[in-house]
Amino acid sequence: MPGPRSRGEPGESEERRPLLARRPRRPRRWWQAAAAAVLVVEMLERAAFFGVAGNLVLYLNNADFHWAGEQASRAALVFLGASYLLAPVGGWLADVYLGRYRAITLSLLVYLAASVLLAATAYPDGRSSFCGEISPVPLRPACHSPDCGHTSPPPYCAPTLYAVLLLLALAASSVRSNLTSFGADQVMDLGRHANRRFFNWFYWSINVGAVLSLLVLAFIQQNINFLLGYGIVVGCVGLAFFIFLFATPSFITKPPTGSQVSSMLKLALQKCCPWLWHRHSARDPPGAQLLPDQRSPQPGASPQEDIANFQVLVKILPVMVTLVPYWMVYFQMQSTYVLQGLHLRIPNIFPDYPANRSTALKTQSSSGYKIPEAWLLLANVVVLLILVPVKDHLLDPLLLRCKLLPSALQKMALGMFFGFTSVIVAGVLEMERLEYIHNNQTVSQQIGQNTYYAAPLSIWWQTPQYLLIGISEIFASIPGLEFAYSEAPRSMQGAMMGIFFCLSGVGSLLGSSLVALLSLPGGWLHCPEDSGNINKCRMDLYFFLLAGIQAAAALLFIGIAGRYERVAQGPASQSCPKRDGG
Repeated sequence: MPGPRSRGEPGESEERRPLLARRPRRPRRWWQAAAAAVLVVEMLERAAFFGVAGNLVLYLNNADFHWAGEQASRAALVFLGASYLLAPVGGWLADVYLGRYRAITLSLLVYLAASVLLAATAYPDGRSSFCGEISPVPLRPACHSPDCGHTSPPPYCAPTLYAVLLLLALAASSVRSNLTSFGADQVMDLGRHANRRFFNWFYWSINVGAVLSLLVLAFIQQNINFLLGYGIVVGCVGLAFFIFLFATPSFITKPPTGSQVSSMLKLALQKCCPWLWHRHSARDPPGAQLLPDQRSPQPGASPQEDIANFQVLVKILPVMVTLVPYWMVYFQMQSTYVLQGLHLRIPNIFPDYPANRSTALKTQSSSGYKIPEAWLLLANVVVLLILVPVKDHLLDPLLLRCKLLPSALQKMALGMFFGFTSVIVAGVLEMERLEYIHNNQTVSQQIGQNTYYAAPLSIWWQTPQYLLIGISEIFASIPGLEFAYSEAPRSMQGAMMGIFFCLSGVGSLLGSSLVALLSLPGGWLHCPEDSGNINKCRMDLYFFLLAGIQAAAALLFIGIAGRYERVAQGPASQSCPKRDGG
């Protein structure tokens, strides 16, 4: 198979590049084929990712693993956080060593291997091979006192599952950080309009992958079995890998160009720990501290530009860090919101046909397939698919004509408000659910192999909190990307995207840490005697605590953002050249 066409190979001379630029352009069908391949690969990768993330809590909470509800939620938050936190790693490897094409190829290969391992844990023989036999839970005398000191058994297969999830997170984050810019490279020569159209279709492909995954994979995993569901995940990743390799002849690639991360780290070390910097610089040759990366074939940034970029970075980072509590709230929709939904009444969607005789598909009260709890994530996706075009074509132009269009920072503050509202609604719903539980008004429902004692409230009562978190994403996440990209120095825009995704992962991991803290004896989420249910936990207080953290962070964000805008409006003429330099 021919290799990808390369632009700007390291061995080319400056005199030869103009000659290459005058060579005839490739036929338009080559550009279309390369961009279409990238879009299909992204759609399949997102379908696989949501096929893992959408029902991960249910998978770990089922009878095969016996993970407690808070343990499963914590693992989901770790997976989601790592898939964002590791984004700079893949981008840095591509910039310095591999190039984007090789980084994507290697990431998809790791993705495929990790998906196969996850599917193996859903098969009894594979589970026993990788995890060993499940330890029997010792019998204890009955105790009705709250001070009995129940302890949750250790989660079965935890080391294997966490290793597989971290491999999946690393591969997904590397694909996320490289495939977007790699796809834009394919249409770069067609002009800015082609780039804009590509990003529109790229975003569309992400959401199509999410819809397909949540509609099909979530249903199969919840109502048939996880082995078939994860087998389809393996098929999606394998097909994406095959399409990417098959389209190789149509791709345009760029060699590694180096990274400014090393220079930024050296400057941070010099400013924060001067004594450590002097010890480090004494071992380096003279002048090596601020030299550009010698691996890069292009001229690197000068020391003066490094210092200017570092100063801009110091101004931007406080704004982005105060967005971390928002991500703590945002990632609840794929962890604790899912756990809450499993303890609400989930209606059937199909009648019980003769072919559907598996007892795993039936409840004690009625028969038929259950609506997958993960389908409520569709509310978030549908809100984005509908409101983003409305905002782009109607709302923003109207506000612009009226001179009322808010800045990116003001939109982010509004997004924090909607996130705060979402978690408040979730807390109120949980209070109402627990009221039914305390009055012994429960519905026994079997989902997969698990029996959940749910409140008679319909799961559709969760729709408002999912809609609100979707609206918050429009105002916080998208303007956050806009702010990070537009305010960063031009030579650091890629690195700033990585930092943005990394801080998103920090928010998810902080949420996981908070769940772990509250799951300790005496905590609101400590209810080991509940056998995987959360009816004796106080998840409502957890939601209200998140709301308080978000409210405090929003007030801090408003202060920092206001100061940033005042400073930016003052010496704007001096700061703009710094950002555009390099």
